[in-house]
Amino acid sequence: MAEAAAGAQRAPAAAQSRPARVRQWFGRAGSDGHERHTLALIGKSTLAAAVSWVIAHDVMAAQSPAFAPFSAVLIMQVTVYQSLVQALRYVGAVAVGVGLQGVLGLLAGPHLLTFVLVTLAALAIGRWRPLGSQGSQVATAAFFAFSTYVAATSDAQRWSQLGQIIVLVLIGCGIGVVVNTLVLPPLRYRSAEYGIHTLARSLCDLVGDMYPALREGKLEGERTQHWRRRAAHLTPIVQQAQSSVHTAWESTLYNPRRLRRRHRHRTSFDGYQAVVDALERVTHQVGSLTRSLDQWHDAAANRDHLDFVRAYGDFLASLAHIAELLSQIDEDQLRDQTQELCEAAAEAQQCRARLEDEAHAGALPLGDPAQPYGILMAEASRLTDEFQHTCDVLKHGVDEAGATSTAPAVGSEHD
Repeated sequence: MAEAAAGAQRAPAAAQSRPARVRQWFGRAGSDGHERHTLALIGKSTLAAAVSWVIAHDVMAAQSPAFAPFSAVLIMQVTVYQSLVQALRYVGAVAVGVGLQGVLGLLAGPHLLTFVLVTLAALAIGRWRPLGSQGSQVATAAFFAFSTYVAATSDAQRWSQLGQIIVLVLIGCGIGVVVNTLVLPPLRYRSAEYGIHTLARSLCDLVGDMYPALREGKLEGERTQHWRRRAAHLTPIVQQAQSSVHTAWESTLYNPRRLRRRHRHRTSFDGYQAVVDALERVTHQVGSLTRSLDQWHDAAANRDHLDFVRAYGDFLASLAHIAELLSQIDEDQLRDQTQELCEAAAEAQQCRARLEDEAHAGALPLGDPAQPYGILMAEASRLTDEFQHTCDVLKHGVDEAGATSTAPAVGSEHD
């Protein structure tokens, strides 16, 4: 082990030239990661755009064939579900924008006043919430429609070309959805784990920096302020983890790859969602803990106080171990990892019990709200309860999966 570590330390740093970074990026694309998903999305977008252009330009001989490939690329999303949702919103936005131009152009003619009225109406309708991020396309479509309307020489040609815009958008969106559904449809099973890994690792790093200082009784103001800032920075990481689990769940909707035998019994993300929810509550409690330590970092350093702080450091060390285990969870090994997590949770409960004994054995004012000890004990109880709940959720998922399927799936899926 020591030789391996030494060898890792002697490993040369990766080259940082631009060609080297490009080679490293494409090398990482061979694994199931962000780079591979990016290449797949680029390839599918190119295919959808090319097919849309051939149909619009070569088959239909449309006046504005670019609408079709533009629409196909625009609705190519990271999940099939999002492609469907964005396609419906985009088609609706374009239809409204073109319809506005058609109606107002018929009533007022191709004049500046018509353009102003169309713009006002399109911008107002574009703020309609059901259109979501595609709301701005109402005005965009209206502007293109106005340009087409003005260039046309007759009413029949105007209505024909306005209708053609909607048809081209429908073709582009339809091709984009079909390509995204049938060609490497994205399944983000691993993203749920990645989100938990990142959040748990951040918690482990923070608590791992706190417990050695507490064991040594080092609670300087600068140190506790730094902990407090780091705890506050956990909020966006929690949001990212929640988004990762949601994306993983969403990627299974309308996805034909779910029908494969290896994925057929993997449709629930309740387990991983419960873990992320519990870790989110843990981050709030760690934030409260760091605030308490920062507010009372200059408390009187008598013997009882120092003994309590050292015992609290031992308790936090047990929580750091649990967070480290959570940062390494892998569904393929989850049965063994769950057993280890349950043992670590039991150890944390024992550490908390020893901490309570230490606190009650001394002369600390646990009931005094002006002192930190009662608050710190309350946070210790909440933290152990949340980590125990997390371990129980994973164990229940493993047991349930074992009873219904030979696959080791629990609350998440893998590609």
